[in-house]
Amino acid sequence: MITTIQFVFNELAINSFLLYDETRKGIIIDPGCNTHGQQQQLKKRIQDKDLEPEYIVLTHGHFDHLAGLAWAKAEFVCPVIMHRGDLSLLQAAAQYAGIFGFVVENPAEPDRYVEDGETITFGNSGISVLHVPGHSPGSICLYAAADGLLICGDVLFSGSIGRTDLFGGNHNQLIRGIHEKLMVLPRETLVWPGHGPKTTIGAEYDTNPFLT
Repeated sequence: MITTIQFVFNELAINSFLLYDETRKGIIIDPGCNTHGQQQQLKKRIQDKDLEPEYIVLTHGHFDHLAGLAWAKAEFVCPVIMHRGDLSLLQAAAQYAGIFGFVVENPAEPDRYVEDGETITFGNSGISVLHVPGHSPGSICLYAAADGLLICGDVLFSGSIGRTDLFGGNHNQLIRGIHEKLMVLPRETLVWPGHGPKTTIGAEYDTNPFLT
């Protein structure tokens, strides 16, 4: 069974996650921790739970979601995973961050690319990759069917969807992907977005004004 720990990091209040199972092995998702205090918060939780991170997974390449990536890879010495479609965003993250007044250390290059339908395994658990572009070309969601859990980055929010006016965004593509990949999941699926509160597939199917 997968346990989920949520953190809220940096000035843009992104949701970072630590997922692990009974083996104490797990994955770090979107390390947005850009200050020493935030980094120590993540490190302490991992130490207190006696966890072994096996991968760092990026839901997409926007700078706020990887503001602590360089630190996290050096600290935990584990591979970085993302979709190839967002490589250019990752490589330009420090530059884009500067435009918004952020200072982000040049992030680590990815060690592995994933495609739609692949499974990322850790311990006794697996989490499926759903490629849902539109917010960015390489946006992915992570779905654990056995646990009824979806980590969706900036694809879907409670009552909203990811913005599509940034580089590589495509509104129609995003809406189509949400309907085809996410709205077909069980209604009780717990959805953890990249910003804001958690929700469920059923709640978004019934009330999200962007999906009617």
